[in-house]
Amino acid sequence: MIPLIKRVAFRQWLAITILMLIVAGSMGYVNGLGRLDTTLYDQFMRADSRPARDDIIIVAIDDYSISKLGRWPWERSLHAKLLNRIMHANPLAIGLDVIMSEAEQPGQRADDRALTKALTASKLTVLPIVVASAGPGLKAMLPTPEFQDAARGLGHIHLELDSDGVVRSVFLQEGQNGKWWPHFSVALAGVAGQKITDANGNLPGARLDATPADAASHKADSWQRDYQIQIPFAGGSGHFRSVPYASVLRGDVPDQFFTGKYVLIGATALGMADTFPTPVSGTSGVMPGIEIHANILAGLLDHKTISIARPLQTALFSIIPVLIALSSYLLWTPRISLLITFSLMLLTMAVSYFLLTLGIWLAPAAALIAMAIAHPIWNWIRLESAISYLGQEFMLLDQEPHLLPEVNTERAPQQVEDLLEQRINAMRVAARRVRDLRQFISDSVNSLPDATLITTIDGHVLVSNQFARDYFAAAGIRNIDGALLPYLFSNMSTPQATNTSANHTFSWWDLIDLEHVSTLTSGTSVQDQQGRDLLIKSGPCHSAHQVLTGWIVSIVDITIIRAAERSRDETLRFLSHDMRAPQASILALLELQSNASSALPQKEFFSRLEQAARKTLGLADNFVQLARAESSEYRLEEVDFQDVLYDAVDEMWSLANNKKIELITDIEGQEFLTHIDRSLMARALSNLISNAISYSLPDTRITCTLRLKYVKLLPQVVCRISDQGFGIAPHDQAKLFQRYQRVSAPGQPHSDGTGLGLVFVKTVVERHFGEISLESTLGEGSTFIVTLPATTN
Repeated sequence: MIPLIKRVAFRQWLAITILMLIVAGSMGYVNGLGRLDTTLYDQFMRADSRPARDDIIIVAIDDYSISKLGRWPWERSLHAKLLNRIMHANPLAIGLDVIMSEAEQPGQRADDRALTKALTASKLTVLPIVVASAGPGLKAMLPTPEFQDAARGLGHIHLELDSDGVVRSVFLQEGQNGKWWPHFSVALAGVAGQKITDANGNLPGARLDATPADAASHKADSWQRDYQIQIPFAGGSGHFRSVPYASVLRGDVPDQFFTGKYVLIGATALGMADTFPTPVSGTSGVMPGIEIHANILAGLLDHKTISIARPLQTALFSIIPVLIALSSYLLWTPRISLLITFSLMLLTMAVSYFLLTLGIWLAPAAALIAMAIAHPIWNWIRLESAISYLGQEFMLLDQEPHLLPEVNTERAPQQVEDLLEQRINAMRVAARRVRDLRQFISDSVNSLPDATLITTIDGHVLVSNQFARDYFAAAGIRNIDGALLPYLFSNMSTPQATNTSANHTFSWWDLIDLEHVSTLTSGTSVQDQQGRDLLIKSGPCHSAHQVLTGWIVSIVDITIIRAAERSRDETLRFLSHDMRAPQASILALLELQSNASSALPQKEFFSRLEQAARKTLGLADNFVQLARAESSEYRLEEVDFQDVLYDAVDEMWSLANNKKIELITDIEGQEFLTHIDRSLMARALSNLISNAISYSLPDTRITCTLRLKYVKLLPQVVCRISDQGFGIAPHDQAKLFQRYQRVSAPGQPHSDGTGLGLVFVKTVVERHFGEISLESTLGEGSTFIVTLPATTN
């Protein structure tokens, strides 16, 4: 944890996190940001509409009723008639939201008596209580004593206005001088016998005055309120079913329409109704008080109330999404963290809305504001850090020597650039140099003549050139990117590294071991599955601070070098033995001849001397001819191959004739044109005929045939030289074309050859892009077949 705290980015993140959490928690503790939260609350409330209850009916004192019954106020006898008509339907409760705090004029006392009689008869009616200013304090305005005694109950019709003048809450109980009155809707529910209190007799909502009020504990003009709830509006204006007052009075509405219903009688006409702005008022902007009471009643009956969460709950609700968003800044890229922040903002509003539908209001604005300002602040700080860091690094980078030549371009006229644009331009130059350097390294690796691999510290391949990919593809490994280096070489023979101690057993893991750097710089020799000789070298690569970053491994094909070394060794053995033996014989003969007691007869002496000299000359001649055959100095010309064959036959005729061997040519066709070095090819054919003569018995036949065949429409010259000699065993046939190999079997004549004749033939034929093969059966003879490409006309 301590190293993490030392990081500058983490310290910056920690500081911003603490600041944002304090901001979000503080704003949440005071219930958000006021106007912004109330705006969200209103939008959520509109979205959380629900069907109106069928058992709540509003009898509206609307414009239609006023037009039919005359200007307001109406005679109270009309209210009495209305109550009597509604009572015939047996409603659950009646709420008469008409203020009647004063008695009628003496001439109209009959109307009061009629209404009192109707109220007494119904025993279901609730009358309203209002508050009026009375000098320095407030005073409850109650209905007249007769109406109070006749009514079933009284209820206040006060609504709480927020600072923006919108009605969002209500107190379910208000009182004065120790006397409490329930809200109008609570009284209606009580008349119907609906239980809306808990087991302790408490109403829903937040308690503002937990101590029971009495006359002694409060001033005479004080007004107390308790049990505050947020009104759970079911819908906007006109959401509940409504019928005109005049229609009910005329009997246009059937009695059963009110049966088992809560009937609320109140004004909805423009200009006379107590209208208020509400969250769900819609385009009308206001809602009549009687409809607000209907919404409150519906919420109480549905046991659906909305309470504001406690300050600590709101603070915690504001802190959690902010903390998650800030954590994403430390773990993810700015783009992803922005998406996470935006998603958390949507989730915060969704959770707030969901909880509101459950009856709890958690203000989301504090969390939204904190997340909205945290992201740009964090990115601004990181941008400042990035600009500062890049500026320092670009200055250091510009001081580094430029490894590659750069094209001098005319700079554009000096323009006004801010600091960020200067850093961007410097970054552009640095990126171009890095790309150029990377391309240079890639081209350099690919241009290396040997297979080269660049690996990580633990040996996984990062970069490979085309030679390396081709080599391992030929070995059956198609994709070497990411492969572990020791496993790539696991199918090769056991390596033998140079400069290694006798007690060290080499392992392919030594290629990535610093202890063996000095050894593997010289390389280790190995042979692959194709029989090629390889030299594998390994060396470490370091960063600018001399920290090991990986390994460079090269695979050098030294097959030609090893073959040359073997040829050299064979040549040395040839010079030290075969060439030396006849020379030593000549010196021995001369030494014997100088002593009279050991001198040979002159004829025998000269015969032996000539034999040794001719053998030496033959060896030297064969060696020189092979060296020429292996060189690149071929003098190609278009020649008729049958002329070359005739030259070879003519040259060997006397040798065959001396051994009584018939030499026959069998040629079908007129021309066998080829591009060859005539002298070398004639010598090769002569060697084949000479070998046939040497390994054939007298009175036998050697046949030289020449044919023209086509392979894939391309002409080829085929020359077959067949003898009737001893034949060659299958296990000896593979050695025929190797240097200094002589093949003989018991009962066959001994050959004094050097073992270079057939090597010479094979070399000449293959350098002419041809092939030589052998068909032989023991006791029947052998056939050497030379195939060469013919010249097309």
